[in-house]
Amino acid sequence: MNKEWSELNKTMQLQLKKRDTWQDGVVTLEKLRNQLLDTLNGFKKNLSREEFDAIPFINADGYHSKTIGYSIWHIFRIEDIVAHTLIADDEQVFFKGNYQQRVKSPIITTGNELIKEHIAEFSGQLDLDELYAYVMDVKKSTEGIVRGLSYDDLKLKISDDRKERLKSLNVVSTSEEAYWLIDYWCGKDVRGLIQMPFSRHWIMHIEACMRIKNKIHPE
Repeated sequence: MNKEWSELNKTMQLQLKKRDTWQDGVVTLEKLRNQLLDTLNGFKKNLSREEFDAIPFINADGYHSKTIGYSIWHIFRIEDIVAHTLIADDEQVFFKGNYQQRVKSPIITTGNELIKEHIAEFSGQLDLDELYAYVMDVKKSTEGIVRGLSYDDLKLKISDDRKERLKSLNVVSTSEEAYWLIDYWCGKDVRGLIQMPFSRHWIMHIEACMRIKNKIHPE
């Protein structure tokens, strides 16, 4: 793991645990996310359209077995779902902003159900400019939600009503590769969700994207 990202992530987790430092943890979280966003923006600046859809490690196990385009979609669909449906209990950016039509996505899910060639095919259908607009909208809205939390909110568990609402939206595929996400997210408190989809999940997938980039677009 990138050393600076790892240190920021570790610091943020420790800060969020204590009432007198948790707001510092929110600041650290945003610093980490801004650094990660810089890397994503670097992809947009330096990679060709074809490189966003390349899948050089198609038979590998791990996050690098995807495409960069798919990975960006996956990071931000998950964040949008968790931030708005499970934490804020309001409308996802995806639906409010009409992003399925804008991004030209054939799916509304996280994409966990897609494998191998299907990932590359899906990636090639995405409008990258609109995908990056979605990235910015989700990032901004999530950070607004997190800033609006209290320390006691961090300890809240996801209610059964919100879990059922999540199921009803059909934004998580019922396939074996995806449906486990619902129990996984709903088994965490709000702090746990901040520490995974909003931070560590970004790191894991963006580092995998860098591995893909280094394979297909060496400096």
